[in-house]
Amino acid sequence: MMASHEAQLTGKNEAQVWADDTANVGYGPKGLVAPKYMGTVADQRDMSVLGRVQVLRRNFRFVSILGFGCTLIATWEVILTLLASGLTDGGTAGLVWGFIIVSAGFSLVFASIAEMASMAPTSGGQYHWVSEFAPRGCQRFLSYITGWLCAMGWQCAIVSIAFLVGTIIQGLIVLNHASYEFQTWHGTLLVIAITTFSILFNTFLAKNLPMVEALILILHVVGLFAIIIPLWVLSPRNNPKAVFTEFYNGGGWNSDGTATLVGLSTTITAMIGYDCSVHMSEEIKDASETLPKAMMAAVGVNGVLGFVMIITICFTLGDVNNILNSPTGYPFIQIFYNVTGNYAAANTMTAILIVTLTASTITEVATASRQIWSFARDRGLPFSSFFAYVTPGWNIPLNSVLLSLAVTVLLSLINIGSEEALLAIISLTITSLMSAYILSIGCVLLKRLRGEALPPRRWSLGCLGMAINIAALVFLVPIFVFAFFPLHKKVTNQNMNWSAVMYGGVITFASIYYWLRGRHQFIAPVALVKREG
Repeated sequence: MMASHEAQLTGKNEAQVWADDTANVGYGPKGLVAPKYMGTVADQRDMSVLGRVQVLRRNFRFVSILGFGCTLIATWEVILTLLASGLTDGGTAGLVWGFIIVSAGFSLVFASIAEMASMAPTSGGQYHWVSEFAPRGCQRFLSYITGWLCAMGWQCAIVSIAFLVGTIIQGLIVLNHASYEFQTWHGTLLVIAITTFSILFNTFLAKNLPMVEALILILHVVGLFAIIIPLWVLSPRNNPKAVFTEFYNGGGWNSDGTATLVGLSTTITAMIGYDCSVHMSEEIKDASETLPKAMMAAVGVNGVLGFVMIITICFTLGDVNNILNSPTGYPFIQIFYNVTGNYAAANTMTAILIVTLTASTITEVATASRQIWSFARDRGLPFSSFFAYVTPGWNIPLNSVLLSLAVTVLLSLINIGSEEALLAIISLTITSLMSAYILSIGCVLLKRLRGEALPPRRWSLGCLGMAINIAALVFLVPIFVFAFFPLHKKVTNQNMNWSAVMYGGVITFASIYYWLRGRHQFIAPVALVKREG
């Protein structure tokens, strides 16, 4: 049976829809890849079933896509950089127990996503799954909104990581030169420089990206030990009872429990986004099996490394107020210097984070550009034919990669006028991705509840599928709500979390654009799917 909702709307048969689609986005013989990059027989069958043409190279294997996921999420690095939020709301006990809960919850979420990735290994990811699994009456609209959420979420993610790297560099300058004063435009220039480097890597060195990801994975693991060993050897220990049982309510909330829930933003940011590998699925060899295995392995590896870092930092951080008031702006830099008492050592330990987070920015660009390219391929964006074009010979969506640079530059300029506005855009990453998770998992759960058949998959949750989907949603919904909370109960223009306004703006814009133009040109992926039975 063919899903042909778009064909019904346009009066064309499905073959005509696909022919028009490929013509409009510039696909042609020159865009196709060499036979050695076409993948396995299973890959070619999946592409045929999904109604797609292979235009990107399948040069990622298990280890390289594992490195891709681990280095993009950068769990232990993000825990260090966002340490202030977790310590302010929750304290050490909130960090430890919050990380355990968040890791367990996201394991269920990404298990659900991994199964869907095996059903339909496409760069579109969530918006494709929503299109295929949602009730027919709302397939196109929900798929369209999900596509916008994912596209905006991953574009904001580039700014997030580049902004962290830039301000860490500024913090390191403060540590070594006390006379230096933070200037927002300095941070903006650093964001642009880091993103430009990442763009160059994703164009001229795109063929080498899988090898680099494997190498960065080694640095990601070795770098952890290069940091925790000096901390354990040189630092005095905190009281275990205090670490595991004392919560802190620095935000002035009604209870320690509420404060801890608000402070989960640190651990959530450190464990969200493993669907990044999904958006590279059309560049993975034997994707329907390799992708879900690598995704779950990345969750496990980073979960262990992140827990080791949280335990280490909670036992060795010293006086909380001292590090929270660090002139560097980053408590972890102050911890490194307090423990080692040596500028060179603190600089070296911080440099490890700068390198690994820069590598994360490179990976973010790859993910964001593939999401943009895939959505444009289905005419979900303005100027879709331009952004869906795959450069002949390069076999990369160059225009989408350059769009990521332009968007990042524009968003980083906001920092000059208002750091609060930029932070709101950064937090939009979390809320956008979580809502896309909720929509896609909710759609596949609905099919299970209705007893409808799901597509065949090589990586399955089996009889536990429904239970895991339900548990994933039970975890996601409340943390999605708390992601909009500010860190402090007493709200000012400076500490307000404006992400709710940004999120509402994205939904409103996408909805209006859909009714004005999107519904006339967007091709819901389900219209191209050709499954039997």
